[in-house]
Amino acid sequence: VQLQASGGGLVQAGGSLRLSCAASGRTFSNYAMGWFRQAPGKEREFVSAISWSAFRTVYADSVKGRFTISRDDGKNTVYLQMDSLKPEDTAVYYCAATRTYSTASREYDYWGQGTQVTVSS
Repeated sequence: VQLQASGGGLVQAGGSLRLSCAASGRTFSNYAMGWFRQAPGKEREFVSAISWSAFRTVYADSVKGRFTISRDDGKNTVYLQMDSLKPEDTAVYYCAATRTYSTASREYDYWGQGTQVTVSS
């Protein structure tokens, strides 16, 4: 699976962004998808995941109630709607694909290149 993330940018605190991750190469609907992020000087952390068929979603406590993950299997794309953004959300955001629904980065087999999100105060 090849993954291409997009939609990052610079936004003021309280603003919104929608990240997209387009997949190609294998049957997208067979994969659970996840979003991770990595801030400067910090380890990569889990943000959100969505199962195949979108029947399950999970969020990190730090983004719960502010971020929404979704997928469109017809477009082979997963989205991350980010609202009420905070400066601490600043990071490079990565999408990833796995055959197992998981919050652990080691379970993900395919990774996109990352998109920068910067939230100013």
